[in-house]
Amino acid sequence: MTRVGVVGHVEWVRFAVVDRVPRTGAIVHARETFCEPAGGGAVAAVQLRKLAGAVTFLTALGSDAAARQVVLDLRERHGIGDLHVGQRAGPQRRTFTFLDDAGERTITVLGERIVPCLSDPLPWDALAALDGVYLTGGDAGAVRAARGASVLVATPRAMPALIESRVQLDVLVRSSSDPGEAYEPGILDPAPRLVVSTRGAKGGVWEAADGRSGAWDATALPGPAVDAYGCGDSFAAGLTYGLGAGMALADAIELAARCGAACLCGRGPYAGQLELA
Repeated sequence: MTRVGVVGHVEWVRFAVVDRVPRTGAIVHARETFCEPAGGGAVAAVQLRKLAGAVTFLTALGSDAAARQVVLDLRERHGIGDLHVGQRAGPQRRTFTFLDDAGERTITVLGERIVPCLSDPLPWDALAALDGVYLTGGDAGAVRAARGASVLVATPRAMPALIESRVQLDVLVRSSSDPGEAYEPGILDPAPRLVVSTRGAKGGVWEAADGRSGAWDATALPGPAVDAYGCGDSFAAGLTYGLGAGMALADAIELAARCGAACLCGRGPYAGQLELA
């Protein structure tokens, strides 16, 4: 069994399904609304649980009713039994997300990002027993603890902690179209062994620290496109699982692309996710 984990953040997300995102001054009516614990850490944790059968998830949450609902939903609805939470006084971070008929998601963030820190009383030593960890957020100490896993994959959204930690990532995975995930060589020292850049319907490219590079084509969708929320973190989770399981890079990327494509075909972050376990 491949043992996997996530270190990162969760948001309490209210989704609104609309024909289109409103223009300035306009009013639109939602056909459907629903709430989920989401954000990159939660999406990746649920995807990894569906691939591996179990996942260790280290996160931090606020202290309000939304935070309590996050824990309840992740454990009981999404099967994250090995969930460990650092507590913060104050409200849970929320987002409001439009899901439109073009398949796009448009997100408004409410509140500061809450991430786990090494000072939180969490089972940090357990990460060293894992085959793969995906990190979406944390302090430098959390990054160093996550480096104990056989494979460490991270997003540029954790960049300040990644820089401070001075650990070498196995993979930095990013979206080429997202300004919040920009990366230039030299930002991280030591450099990641591999930088994987997704390009949506155009597939993606990878570059290794030793000068090797490659590309892949997009995977055919298993059904009609519904919305893009969670596709990137589902891709990253698939890549983490594949590399942690000892797959060759091409095979791990192929699995990751299948995860991203499957997520695109479901409403919200979880309905379409690929399930192997």
